[in-house]
Amino acid sequence: MKKHRRIYALLVFLFMLVTGFKGYAQTKLIGKVTDETNLPVPGVVVGQTGTQNKTSTDANGNYTLTIQANGAQSITFTYIGYATLVLDYTGGAVLNATIKSSSQSLNEVIVVGYTSQKKASITGAVSTVDMNDLTKTRIVDVAQALQGQVAGVFVAANTGAPGDGIKVRIRGEGTLGNNDVLYVVDGVPTRDISFLNQSDVKSMTVLKDAAASAIYGSRAAGGVVVITTISGQNGKAITNVEFYQGFHQATNLPELLNTDQYLTVKDQAWHNTLGNAANAVSPYQTARSRPDLANTNWLDELFETGKSTNLQVSTSGGSEKVQYLLSAGYYTQNGIVIENNDKFERYNFRANVNANVTDRFKVGTNLQLSNAKQDKLSSSGDVPGIIRHALIRPPVLKVFKSVTDPTYTAANPYTDLPFYTGNNNGWSKDFEYSSNPIAIVHFTNDKRNTFQTFGNVYAEYSFLEDNSLKFRSNAGVDISFSHNKNFAQNFGDDNDNDPSELYPGLGRNNKPNNLDENRGQTMTFTFTNTLNYLKAIGKHNINALLGTENISSKAEAIGGSRQNFDKYTPNFQYLDYGSTTNIYNSGSSASFDLVSFFASGTYSYDNRFFATGTLRADASSRFGPNNKWGYFPSASAGWLISNEEFMKDVNWVSNLKIRGSWGKAGNQEIPNNAYETLVSESGGIVNIVRYGNPDIKWETTTQTNVGLDVGILKNKLSFSADYFVKTTNDILLTVGLPAVSVGVIERTYVNAGQVKNKGFEFGLNYQNNDHPFKYSINGNVATLTNKVNKLQEFVKNINDDATHTRTQVGQPISSYYGLVFNGIYQTSAEVSSYLFSNANGALPGDIKFKDLNGDGQINADDRTFIGNPVPNITYGLAFSSSFKNFDFSFLFQGVQDVDRYNDLKQILNYDSRPFNSMVSVLDSWHGPGTSNTTPRLTFNNNGGGNVSSVFIEDASYLRLKNIELGYTFNSTKLGMKNVRVFASGQNLLTFTDYTGLDPESTSLIDKGTYPQSKAFILGLKIKL
Repeated sequence: MKKHRRIYALLVFLFMLVTGFKGYAQTKLIGKVTDETNLPVPGVVVGQTGTQNKTSTDANGNYTLTIQANGAQSITFTYIGYATLVLDYTGGAVLNATIKSSSQSLNEVIVVGYTSQKKASITGAVSTVDMNDLTKTRIVDVAQALQGQVAGVFVAANTGAPGDGIKVRIRGEGTLGNNDVLYVVDGVPTRDISFLNQSDVKSMTVLKDAAASAIYGSRAAGGVVVITTISGQNGKAITNVEFYQGFHQATNLPELLNTDQYLTVKDQAWHNTLGNAANAVSPYQTARSRPDLANTNWLDELFETGKSTNLQVSTSGGSEKVQYLLSAGYYTQNGIVIENNDKFERYNFRANVNANVTDRFKVGTNLQLSNAKQDKLSSSGDVPGIIRHALIRPPVLKVFKSVTDPTYTAANPYTDLPFYTGNNNGWSKDFEYSSNPIAIVHFTNDKRNTFQTFGNVYAEYSFLEDNSLKFRSNAGVDISFSHNKNFAQNFGDDNDNDPSELYPGLGRNNKPNNLDENRGQTMTFTFTNTLNYLKAIGKHNINALLGTENISSKAEAIGGSRQNFDKYTPNFQYLDYGSTTNIYNSGSSASFDLVSFFASGTYSYDNRFFATGTLRADASSRFGPNNKWGYFPSASAGWLISNEEFMKDVNWVSNLKIRGSWGKAGNQEIPNNAYETLVSESGGIVNIVRYGNPDIKWETTTQTNVGLDVGILKNKLSFSADYFVKTTNDILLTVGLPAVSVGVIERTYVNAGQVKNKGFEFGLNYQNNDHPFKYSINGNVATLTNKVNKLQEFVKNINDDATHTRTQVGQPISSYYGLVFNGIYQTSAEVSSYLFSNANGALPGDIKFKDLNGDGQINADDRTFIGNPVPNITYGLAFSSSFKNFDFSFLFQGVQDVDRYNDLKQILNYDSRPFNSMVSVLDSWHGPGTSNTTPRLTFNNNGGGNVSSVFIEDASYLRLKNIELGYTFNSTKLGMKNVRVFASGQNLLTFTDYTGLDPESTSLIDKGTYPQSKAFILGLKIKL
């Protein structure tokens, strides 16, 4: 019997040896803890129930725990803000867990500064975008998802043209140079995210204050947006398909004069013009009898219904060892201008693979490819000004010539110079030289192509069994290839009788035809290495980070142009087929390098007290040896009062935290080698092109922030408030040297000036999921005061005549500067009594300007600041809801107290040339007491040619950005996991007093901006 027992014991021992079973004392348990949204949760305490055998999850939510044989057979997961979770342990090596929030506002795990933190422990000004709201907006550029979502973040489309960019400003304009935001996508920094597909975005976090963004020091002065893309998950393969079709229309168009009104108005202007007899017949009265008179609404002719199409397909899945995601997308939009010369297309492909090589070693890659194609039209009133010419072109002119016109051809049937009168290039000057906008659209052939590769590969190793110490190496790449090709075809009527004309008989537009072609490539490599220690020791939590980063970027470009192509069909639109006279070619190369060291540490005690400190040191090749290094520290602290013992009985308060921060961030956005002196050599003579400045140094933004976070009734109602002061010192700007001493040379970069922004930010959120009708309301509002405190001692102000702005101490950046409108002169007596010297020849009915210096005359000395282009208030209101299978949401967004110079108003209603006008000119002054706002009609100067406050308009607006209704089918019988159909509307309502085409335009001067369109969208989403 004893022998059998020995044999049995020996067999059991051999079995345990072979299988590796050593009792629970020797069992190693691993797993991952995620929240309800499938995000990893760091810092979760994982322990064997009823014992001190505990560990905590790392930055990626992973943990390792050695099971004790004498311990309980269950595992407990605890973390502040979440309900405690207890799972039975029945053996095995893997145990994953999903914890649910007991305090909804604290359940976010936020990616910040090369690592992630629980929202409760964050002490800086950090905001996250509600990804549920993001998925309900149908946008081309992911940056636009921030619009109306985050307090203190101003977002606007540069224009409404497909493919045009987005302007993002976090807490105002901090510098006179580059204010662009830094985006960090999966650890790789970039200034542009237009290549991203909206459906690929998992989370967006805005680092607003310096304490949050200083870890990115060198380029974080404009704020940082951290973006994480979707990755694969363990489990069966899941395929998602999203498709929608959109229809776009122009909106908020002005009412222009028809032919009868136009001829009446111009007849009055002609009779009010000096030198024209009062009883004479004007050419506009005579023109009424012309048989070729038209009544063209040029805006109706220009705009049509645009279309957009989006298709996104992704598949993901994996095992415990390998997870993958593949996605592909296609987006195209034909704009609201006729034909297809404002078309935009983008193709996307993304591959994400993560592999757990061992329990401690992990590798992965995330690679994105995109190809964007844009047919570019002039979208900001710039030459050739398609929108601008559609507004000013007289309605008496036809779109197409009569086939009996001697200048008519099938290839060029468009009217050009108004009312062609004969074979000697004659035309009627009474109708001005405006261009035919339809012809401009037809003959525009400007192609912009960009192919981009963006992504990273990484490796991560845990040195300790509990995964508390990790080393991560990340190599990022951002490579783009651009190809721009603009063939400007000659068109229109000849208007040149000069016998020395080189190209007689050619049309006046694009004379002669020409091709401009450019190719470029930009390659940026980022190599980041970090060592992260994340440990919970009793009541103490430590998150420490050390890192280095190397960024190397090089851009190269080559281009050429030729003129006078004999043939202009696509097969001949290449440089080889152009004339060999007036050849132009160019080539350039520029590069910069950035070396960085950084460290951060976050400490929390008993989930009540939190403190974070960071320091980053950057060395940039853009600065000289004297000041190559910049140092950017920050510190922040917070007190979670709601976790104090004395708050335990205050059940209605679920979160109460006060926080404060201070920090610095930098800006290096100047040309490469700006500190060096540039010279040129010709015929053995060396000339100075630009004097260098070896002492030029980093521009530094210092920011102080205090904040309050409040949650009530288990955070159903949450509120946040921040006050910040953001000061930018050593601003990088250029100074010109006196031409009399050095000749005309390029301006030299110096550090000079100071700009201060300050303001309040408030956010309020209410959500109720206790009933079948579930809903949430999210509102935010922010104030901003912008002021220039200092400029370089020899630069009293910075003028920009093109935008009518001046930057001067004591005023906001780029404030409008001009004369002040003071009504309309009603009588000659009023003119005489007001003006001592009437050098401008003002008459009754002309604009009356304020005589600010009281010298009895109106001139440049009477100019002052007349408007502020920086919004003082921004706000947003989002609502989302669901009832059974239905869901409904909307987003309102707006700005308040912002001015814009409406140049369209000036050229339409006040210009002394016979352009078309808005119907408001029908109420122009025509005698004493008839108007004190709109001057008399005349072809003389009535004061409307002056830069003045009459053209400064309040561009405040409130816009319904998005509204959507969806329905989700019970689709299990179809073999699908989920099917949702939806209908959306964008920009359906706009409330504004601005008379231009679009109050959202980012241009300082509105010369005819391509307007944003309202859109109607139908689509569906399928999960297989």
